Amino acid sequence: MSQKTITVGFPFSGDDIGGSHISALNLISSFDRDRINPIVFVHHPHKALSRYLDENKIEYVTIEDIDILSPQRDLGRQSFSALRYPISMLKIIRLLKSHRIDIVHTNDGAIHTTWALPTYLAGAKLLWHHRGDPRARAVNMLAPLLAKHVVTVSRFAQPAKPVLPLKGRISVLHSPFKHPDQTPDREECRLALARELGLPEETRFVGYFGLLNERKRPLRFVEAVHAFHRSNPDFPIAGLLFGTPEQAGPRLDLDTAELARTLGIADKIHLMGFRHPVAPYMCGVDILLVPAMSEPFGRTLIEAMMYGTPVIATNHGGNPEAIENNVTGFLVEPEKPQAFVAPMELLLKDRNEWSRISEQARVSTLAAYGIKPHVDGIVSIYQRILGRKVADAATHRAH
Repeated sequence: MSQKTITVGFPFSGDDIGGSHISALNLISSFDRDRINPIVFVHHPHKALSRYLDENKIEYVTIEDIDILSPQRDLGRQSFSALRYPISMLKIIRLLKSHRIDIVHTNDGAIHTTWALPTYLAGAKLLWHHRGDPRARAVNMLAPLLAKHVVTVSRFAQPAKPVLPLKGRISVLHSPFKHPDQTPDREECRLALARELGLPEETRFVGYFGLLNERKRPLRFVEAVHAFHRSNPDFPIAGLLFGTPEQAGPRLDLDTAELARTLGIADKIHLMGFRHPVAPYMCGVDILLVPAMSEPFGRTLIEAMMYGTPVIATNHGGNPEAIENNVTGFLVEPEKPQAFVAPMELLLKDRNEWSRISEQARVSTLAAYGIKPHVDGIVSIYQRILGRKVADAATHRAH
């Protein structure tokens, strides 16, 4: 390994796998190993993330003996982790020094909070990759003090009130997206879903893809399907939710099923769990509904558009940065399930309109998003925060 190679640590809790993890792992997989040596650390192996890493042949180091500071844990476990944090810090410092880590690249709230101070004390540089709420306490209070550089996934996600100015050490970089090698046959995918669920072949599907958490509003998805059904009682529609609840979060899968029963549409709402690869399911649905609030920059939204699946999303968060209303998709009033009905009717009942939005979305996202611009941007930040000359972007492997 060259002396100029930059060694970057990527710590993950390992409990969940969502869009932010996929983005980070796409980045890791795309580095030129002569320039960047990524080392993945996983706190909780044998769970969703490590299974994904194993399937994709991404090597990682397990660190089960280091506690995570997570606000999502119950009070007892959180208090225990806080009491043990000085020990955890010492272990992280030793880990960073033993692996000769130059930069720690953190990607989610619990990891930011747990790793920021020991990274600083170990003499490594911290790149804080913020993929969440711009009002989050840690990115406004801790990142300005300890991070050498902050990267956000959208303009919306930039810290709202940082305690210190971030001028000169903050960048906006959209997440990396692999272009599809091929698009599965949409009709075959739709019929496969109908057969799996025992539904009539003429059933049309709307989809929700992502973790079942409060920010993404799975209950609003159910309410949107209900609003459409109420206006179109004879139209054969089903809503499919692909994803699982956050490991330490509320059981929104149970809440979703209960709401569907209460609204009388239990037969039209299906919890599909986590599916990989996602392409056959994303192509099997006619529309992606994104009822989320404060979504920094939804990964599944862009992926769906790349496959030509039309998107209806709330006009909130980073969604307007990704969708041009009535051109590449539709933006609707947030927290109003009824607002989804009109564009759903247009797309499900007018094939020409569906095809127009589908093609515009596909062409625009393939032109605007990819792996290489993100990798080049991150590598240049690495070099800058280490005081090294920024290399020619052409030296990085294109994907």
